[in-house]
Amino acid sequence: MSNPSTPPATGRGARVTRGLGGAARATGRFGRFTMRQAKRAAEAQGAGESGLSRLIQMHFFNTAGDAAVAISLAGTLFFTVPSGEARGQVALFLGLTMLPFAIVAPLIGPFLDRFAHGRRWAIGATMAIRAFLVWVLAGAVVTESAWLFPAALGVLVASKAYGVTRAAAVPRLLPRDFTLVKANGRVSMSGIVGVAVSAPIAGLASLAGPEWVLRYAFLLFVAATVAAVRLPSRVDSSEGEGDLLLRGGDECRARQGSVRIPPAVAYALRANCGPRWLSGFLIMFMAFQLRENPIGGWSPEVLTAVVVGAAATGNFLGVIAASMLKRINPAVTVSAVLVADVAVVVFGLVFYGVLALALLGLVAGLGQALAKFSLDATIQRDVPHRVQASAFARSDTTLQLAWVIGGFIGIVMPIDPPRLGLGVATAALVAWSAFVLVRRPRRTSREVRTGN
Repeated sequence: MSNPSTPPATGRGARVTRGLGGAARATGRFGRFTMRQAKRAAEAQGAGESGLSRLIQMHFFNTAGDAAVAISLAGTLFFTVPSGEARGQVALFLGLTMLPFAIVAPLIGPFLDRFAHGRRWAIGATMAIRAFLVWVLAGAVVTESAWLFPAALGVLVASKAYGVTRAAAVPRLLPRDFTLVKANGRVSMSGIVGVAVSAPIAGLASLAGPEWVLRYAFLLFVAATVAAVRLPSRVDSSEGEGDLLLRGGDECRARQGSVRIPPAVAYALRANCGPRWLSGFLIMFMAFQLRENPIGGWSPEVLTAVVVGAAATGNFLGVIAASMLKRINPAVTVSAVLVADVAVVVFGLVFYGVLALALLGLVAGLGQALAKFSLDATIQRDVPHRVQASAFARSDTTLQLAWVIGGFIGIVMPIDPPRLGLGVATAALVAWSAFVLVRRPRRTSREVRTGN
């Protein structure tokens, strides 16, 4: 015979269970609603029919996975390392990461030009390689295996290669009446959303251990691999394409229909190397600087979060600004970005402190985004359509290499005195800006439509 009365504890437990169940159902409904809205936005204005939406979804998983890997490696290889050992171990790790890419990067663009019919598989390979390596890393961070540094090296090099292969695919997926700037803006925005969504999840997973963050990243890269293979088949088509020739000696190896790089594109590309170099330099130099020489009573973790957060905010504002501007003059924009970068580095050098470094990160992130969109606009206007895939692959390869050089200089730069690094950055940017501006084409580019 059952007892008609229910113990108070059991009643409370039932109510808690029902409450948690209701919260889970509400969260699930909100998540499904958010995914539907995101999918609808990605497929708007013909992006669904052209296949651009699939690339946008793939980029979301890619940046979400990269964010998870960065959080795991930062906790494993940086902040948990004793202060006296941090510089040597992190320098070794970053040096191993960058030197091979500095050698490989100049080969990626020509390789894609020769084997353009396999772009889906090239993109998918960069995802699958990272999925495998982060699974290896998940075990290595627990056992402190010798595979830790080589696997981390492979993950970051594959991430750089992805940027080049993706850039070559975008021109093939443009909807009707869609600009490359607008398409790249949507792709960039999906990456920002991917980081914003993934970083908190990775942070929670890190409470259980860095290996769980990497296992979460493994799932994201597997999803990205599937998304890459599901890209439309025309991504692989190289019919009618030619090469963008950056140097005079490239003609003998070029495909039929290839063209020399137009002066306006060459100028925009050279100008973009300055902000990209500064980005690599600041990330690597400030990682050491703030770790070993924190400012005031601020902890290294908080200082790093402030600078990185400011740079991410600047990049986000740059994406928003470029998508909202109806007309811009690319040559004027990239010139202004160079001057602004020099000015903000000088400001950081003179007024070295938390606010100055936050402003430096903000302006650097904003300038990098605006300069890149100006380069995209110049390529769309001045480069024939048949060569645009090659143009994006080769320009992104050049920019990746500029980032690598800046990062490597940031690694080897002495940390004491604190202002020395920013002084070197100022001198390098002034010299590069003078070189770029002196070689500016006499006739500036006409205004380019980049908005809706």
